[in-house]
Amino acid sequence: MNESNIHHSSFIIENLPPKIDSESVTILKQLNRASRALGQLKGEVSKIPNSQILLDTLTLQEAKDSNEIENIVTTDDEMYQASIDETVASVTAKEALNYSKAIKLGLEIVRNKGLLTVNDIKRIQELISPNHPIRKIPGTVLKNPKTQEVVYTPPQHYYEIQSLLDNLERYINVPDFHDIDALIKMPIIHFQFESIHPFLDGNGRTGRLLNILYLVQQGLLDIPVLYLSSYIIKNKSDYYRLLQEVRTKGSWEEWIVWMLKGVELTAKETIVVVNKIKLLMDDYKKEIRSNYSFYSHDLINILFKHPYSKISFLEKELRVHRHTATLYLNELAKAKMLTKVKIGRSNYYINEPLLKILKER
Repeated sequence: MNESNIHHSSFIIENLPPKIDSESVTILKQLNRASRALGQLKGEVSKIPNSQILLDTLTLQEAKDSNEIENIVTTDDEMYQASIDETVASVTAKEALNYSKAIKLGLEIVRNKGLLTVNDIKRIQELISPNHPIRKIPGTVLKNPKTQEVVYTPPQHYYEIQSLLDNLERYINVPDFHDIDALIKMPIIHFQFESIHPFLDGNGRTGRLLNILYLVQQGLLDIPVLYLSSYIIKNKSDYYRLLQEVRTKGSWEEWIVWMLKGVELTAKETIVVVNKIKLLMDDYKKEIRSNYSFYSHDLINILFKHPYSKISFLEKELRVHRHTATLYLNELAKAKMLTKVKIGRSNYYINEPLLKILKER
């Protein structure tokens, strides 16, 4: 655990809901700003004809950032290449792909059930960190990585962990259990999950994924496109410090306001990214429609689902022969709309402007 300048706590984690002043002026002011930014993001995403294409691009960026918090680092190029050809994936790129798959599984669960149960969380975590189940043997502690000092001891016994998870499940899924705004509940849920620290590995990544799935479950977003991991990376010491200060000082207000600030800033940043992608899509539509007979909505979707495309995508999704798919992509490469590269035995066609937008986010 990447915590510094904090001391070991004898904190005893309690069942939710916590004792907080949800009517605090400071919380309500930041809640209003976060809610407004999130609503604007939801609206901008809805303007993209096929907003599902954002799932493939933005989930991978979140996967990369969330893994980086745990010092699992991969490059954009490695990750996007691996997303269309897992046979060339590095170990860290595979970690990112697994996280992306976990986000999509979570979205499917929320859409189908409208719930997020403990069993659902187990399924999601199994994709993120396979073979690391709920802890049954005592001994887990969280340490300062520099000094190796124990900074927090989570619940040690399986029955206690399970009881706290059952309470968290109720808190997530029963609105009347704590009648406050869902955006205020989100950081509470995140704190509780991280403090339970139920799994042998993958708790940080799973906990960050729960943030976005909860927002979708609550109808605050239609698809998971708001990811707080980049905000956490930029403010990593504050993230761990504020988590700990809830444990040691009961500083709920500071933690909630900080997370709501993250929602506001990240939503605004994501709006910029979404609008850049939309404008680029419009440019590609106009260019291809005006100059090529093979224009179609499906072709545009393929070029924007992944920064890296390959011939088999067009074969499958446009239902054309390989020769025809190759011709289409080569024509777009000649026009500098795609960059053709050969890696090993395969040709890839890179949407460089899209990749640039994603790298700069």
